[in-house]
Amino acid sequence: MTLGDVNEEYKEGQPKRMGRAAIVLFLAIVGLIVSLGWSVALGAADIDISTVWNAVVAFDPLNTNHQVIQELRLPRAVGAALVGGFLAVSGAVMQGLTRNPLASPSVMGVTHGAAFSLIVALVFFPEISNVGMMIASFIGAGMAVLLVIAVGSFSSGGLTPVKLALAGVAIGGMLSSLSTAISLHFQVAKQMSFWYAGGLANTSWTSVKVLVIAGVVGMILAVAISKSMTVLSLGEDISKGLGQNTMLIKSLGVIVVFLLSGAAVSVAGTVGFIGLVIPHITRFLIGSDYRLIIPVSAILGGWLLVVADTGARLVNAPYETPVGAITAFIGVPFFLYLARGQRGSM
Repeated sequence: MTLGDVNEEYKEGQPKRMGRAAIVLFLAIVGLIVSLGWSVALGAADIDISTVWNAVVAFDPLNTNHQVIQELRLPRAVGAALVGGFLAVSGAVMQGLTRNPLASPSVMGVTHGAAFSLIVALVFFPEISNVGMMIASFIGAGMAVLLVIAVGSFSSGGLTPVKLALAGVAIGGMLSSLSTAISLHFQVAKQMSFWYAGGLANTSWTSVKVLVIAGVVGMILAVAISKSMTVLSLGEDISKGLGQNTMLIKSLGVIVVFLLSGAAVSVAGTVGFIGLVIPHITRFLIGSDYRLIIPVSAILGGWLLVVADTGARLVNAPYETPVGAITAFIGVPFFLYLARGQRGSM
């Protein structure tokens, strides 16, 4: 079968894929909206859904419930949706560019690198602004990616998917240990525990603004390279043969991961496995066209973290369970399943 035959077959099935993707996207958006409503309504004191609606469309500053919704619960829910969406898109981009089904911001050490830089910044620059925290997250994310690729490339046989994942776990563990050592030495371990476990309790409208600023740029770039990533997934030689600048595509993809995962970690800490699980579920539902995978992953990732954050607040009420523990409970079995399927690539 020639490349032309593959292209024709792809075009013939495109309407069906688009229709399925439209249905999945619609259902995902509805699910996200419903989960956002319940996330805002449920808590230490449950609030009626009608009150939530009124607080959004007709805010009364004298109403205590309205104040709780606007200042605490709504920014937290919106922040969870954005963080989950960013991590999912970061994972999809990493898997698409590396053609590695085990790639994700958490497994590849990106979130640990971002959290490490944040802890260093907070210890040595305690008055750092939100913009400074975001920049520190980006630097840490980039450092982690470079370390993982360097360590994985040293092994014989090249950089296979499993070796890349193992290097990511090793680098992530090292950075996590360094973070713990720094926080213990400077006696800020309790203050830094939020970043280790992951959580959205301190999310404010300022945090949401940081996410939106980074997310607009990151998502535009992700959508811009989505078509090229679909071609790249067929193989680098084929992509080059079709005239694509693979180095430019990969560079832009790395920038997307820096922006989205860096911003997500600066707000929520090390929330793991969303970037691993969601892209696989999305491909199972709608296929391998990254023009569809990017937006659907964003919505499904946002939905999953909103649900996980709601569960984290309710599973041991009135205390909070770290949301990272909830996502790990879902993601670890999925990771082991994928790793088992990749044994032949070692």
